[in-house]
Amino acid sequence: MSELHRVDRYARDVVRGRIVAGPYVRLACERHLRDRQTATARGLRFDRRAADHAIGFIERWCHLPDSVDAHGRPRPFLLEPWQAFIVGSIFGWRWVQTGYRRIRNAYLEIGKGNGKTMLLASIGLYGLTADGQRAPEIYAAGAARDQAMIMFRDAVRMVDVSPELASRIKQSGIESVHNMTYGLGFFRPFSREQGARSGTRPHMGLIDEVHEHPNADICNKIRAGAKGNHEALFIEITNSGYDRTSICWQHHEHSIRIVEGVLEDDRWFAYVCALDPDDDPLKDASCHPKANPNLGVSIQQTYLDDQVSAAKNIPGETSLVLRLNFCVWTQAHTPAWEMAVWRNTAGIVDDALVDGHPCYGGLDLGQNDDFAAWVRLWDLEDGRLAVRARFWLPQAALTKYPHRPYAEWQRAGLLELTDGDTTDLDFIEDAIIDDARRDGVLEIAYDKRFAQQLALHLQGAGLTMVDTAQGFALNEAIKSVAKLVADGAIVHGDNKILTWMMDNAVLRTGRNKEVRLDKDKAKEKIDGAVALVLANARRIARPVLQPAPDPDLFVV
Repeated sequence: MSELHRVDRYARDVVRGRIVAGPYVRLACERHLRDRQTATARGLRFDRRAADHAIGFIERWCHLPDSVDAHGRPRPFLLEPWQAFIVGSIFGWRWVQTGYRRIRNAYLEIGKGNGKTMLLASIGLYGLTADGQRAPEIYAAGAARDQAMIMFRDAVRMVDVSPELASRIKQSGIESVHNMTYGLGFFRPFSREQGARSGTRPHMGLIDEVHEHPNADICNKIRAGAKGNHEALFIEITNSGYDRTSICWQHHEHSIRIVEGVLEDDRWFAYVCALDPDDDPLKDASCHPKANPNLGVSIQQTYLDDQVSAAKNIPGETSLVLRLNFCVWTQAHTPAWEMAVWRNTAGIVDDALVDGHPCYGGLDLGQNDDFAAWVRLWDLEDGRLAVRARFWLPQAALTKYPHRPYAEWQRAGLLELTDGDTTDLDFIEDAIIDDARRDGVLEIAYDKRFAQQLALHLQGAGLTMVDTAQGFALNEAIKSVAKLVADGAIVHGDNKILTWMMDNAVLRTGRNKEVRLDKDKAKEKIDGAVALVLANARRIARPVLQPAPDPDLFVV
């Protein structure tokens, strides 16, 4: 019986708990082992020789420029088990019928300092010299020129200290190296400043720090020229980010849905480092390897301990440390709620859950071309709140913000579009009236600055509208929502837009420790969070109505 392949061994050791890994890496390993069992029926095969060819190239010919042995010579790049799993998975899986590579896109989200840029540089050198292409175009892509050059310089330095590569690869540039060639192929940086021009025919697009990309331009353009190349490969590496409308977040979510089995995408490889929900990296170092698979190699525990100390002692450092070192998607400022609990307690909001319970509404209207948010909440007898949310945007917003997931939300039935460039309040008015009458909404809170006219129309339709003060006046309602979230007591059905807006919310604290939602500091829209707080303000202000006694019953 042949020896267990390094890719299989890593997957097995992770699944069996011999290697500490986070939830999505565990799922990626389960996916690999499952694919090994079902490959034949699906027209796939794992080609050990192809996997070993790529791994062997890196370990034999690539050297690390910043690491030397006892004789002062650069050390060979010997892949750690997790790195061999990534390289072997990407290059080992093949389609039986065509022999082409299975994987076309790979998304790698790993903590800072774990050598992911150097790994990608070595893959680029393999693509240039040993991947069986006559004239491969390899691009080190970044959102800006300086960023694109970071990975490319790593590849140049790796060539410089690897005699075999240096003797075969030609370098050119005026003040510094900006192009490397091998035969008819080349390896060069690629960024927006250089035009990200059409006419490229990439064999590999190696995309660095995707969380810093302001939009999907580079990711899309680098892929555009590869239509005729069946073996083209695009690898994205990144730290965790904070913008949940970004292309990085979309690819992060796509990767998670794939390893969870929610989506099938055989051409997509995902290696997403993350902590488990109960992990606290600021208190327990045992979870650190989940975000730092190269711990003890390129990154040391003492460094992480220093980062943890900074996060504990300097409030402004906390989010940054969690994001960069422990793969936690954070906000730029202190979040208003415990979003990990929010996500894990979504629940299902069906009619059976809410029928007969007191219902309150919150309405938040933005500018004419912005979101309109309408939230209803039900006070359940067990102390929980059930929440339903509706959102509207004018049609023109899809064109104005093409890189936000508005179209995806519309297709999912979460976002309703109104015709034209501005919000159609008549359309929203009819929807709110229908909802409020059907659900027996007791009161609707609103801000008269933006919703005065609509409130008058709704009041004329028989609804009870309450002009509600904003800012610190909502302190009690905000703190109430925060406690309910922390207690897992809000059932919200995992509405993606509401979750995004709740996640965007940050707080400003007054001199007496009262709090308000800070729209100016929020990374993105928070209309749904505001509407939820407004509805909760009415729930707090108005006691729960008791059902009227049955006139046919009497006490003797």
